[in-house]
Amino acid sequence: MSAFKQAGQIMMAGARAHAKWEKEMSDRILGDRKRLIILGLLLLPIILGGIAWADELVAALPSILGGKMAYSPAFYTSTIFFASIGVGLGAGLITGCIGAGGGFIIAPALMSAGVKGIMAVGTDLFHIFAKAIMGSVLHRKLGNISVPLAVTFLIGAIGGATVGGLINRTLYELNPVLSDAFITTVYVFMLGFLGFYSLTDFLSSRKSRKITSGADGAVGADGAVVAPGEVVAEKESMTALSEKLQSINIPPMVHFDQGVVPGGRKISAIFLVIAGAFVGLAAAIMGVGGGFLTFPIFVYILGVSSSTTVGTDIFQIIFTAGYAGLGQYAIYGFIFYTLAMGMLLGSLIGIQIGSVVTKVVPGSTIRGFYAVAVLSGFVNRAFALPSKLAALGYIDITARTGYILEQIGIYLFFVVITIFSVWVIGTFVVNIKHLKIGHATTSHQA
Repeated sequence: MSAFKQAGQIMMAGARAHAKWEKEMSDRILGDRKRLIILGLLLLPIILGGIAWADELVAALPSILGGKMAYSPAFYTSTIFFASIGVGLGAGLITGCIGAGGGFIIAPALMSAGVKGIMAVGTDLFHIFAKAIMGSVLHRKLGNISVPLAVTFLIGAIGGATVGGLINRTLYELNPVLSDAFITTVYVFMLGFLGFYSLTDFLSSRKSRKITSGADGAVGADGAVVAPGEVVAEKESMTALSEKLQSINIPPMVHFDQGVVPGGRKISAIFLVIAGAFVGLAAAIMGVGGGFLTFPIFVYILGVSSSTTVGTDIFQIIFTAGYAGLGQYAIYGFIFYTLAMGMLLGSLIGIQIGSVVTKVVPGSTIRGFYAVAVLSGFVNRAFALPSKLAALGYIDITARTGYILEQIGIYLFFVVITIFSVWVIGTFVVNIKHLKIGHATTSHQA
């Protein structure tokens, strides 16, 4: 049980670090006129021209990877575009309100809407890459980056992303159903573990919690992750595992954190490459930026300081998501660009609304909603898995039974996400006056 709790804490810490990055990217994009103009120019052809000529244009394309008749639609309609905004909005609300990455629900949501798993993964990666680029490489916290650490890590990340993309494409070429089953299975295990830990954390937090001081995205005295709006003390120290790894002298050694601790720290490059390969592999298979894994791996396993981890995390997301999205999916036609742009727009709005709502909603309520949201994604993929396994001949159920189970999972998922979204937006609307007063008071005091 202690191992389960520790692993859950590490995953939640990573999810919260990734959510913090998403919020910072959103603030930078919406706070810069030039970036807003770029976003508008990217969206303009979709909004104005898509309905008029998209079908005719794509109909002329051959039935190749990414073509209209291949795998999943690469064309767009107004319905598809606005639905993608809804998916991004839901993910953004979770990220902003709960302070933990909402990207976990994007691929399941797209797959539930009928998008092939491999295209949902590629589209999600492109959406993350576009957000990272628009947030810009010149992020203020890149001053914390350790270039040797980042470059060594990226060697492994690029390799891992290549393997992950190859696995997904190979499985798809063998059998599209096998590809969907593989991606679905990965999400079942990932969301199941994170969801049940979140539920356990929520139930235990209702009993008692020792919280002493605070920062957003920190960890309570009892080790449980704290929701936005709550404050806790955060004490940074190396784990026994990280101390052990840093004591192993296998050349070449990479030096880092010179400005954090006297003399800095060092670790064998081989451990960095292995960590990068794992993150890149997960990013390419699941369609995530890898940030939710980089933070816990760096801090808890490799012993890198939080400040250096933040800079390296931002750096690697741009290159890992960019390489995986473009190099492993885009050139093969596995990206639904319209969905990606719609999700980007929706997530930018959702993150802002969600982060404001945390000022008027109890942290325990937010934790409860996060647990339910993640578990709904788990149920969605778990209920979809039997029909895919049956199609592959691995289990013996009728097609009708598999279809019913899949539909149950879809309805449960979208009902929960819709209820959550309506609740957050409704809370925001009802408390607009209160939030304005609070903002004005804060600005006056400042």
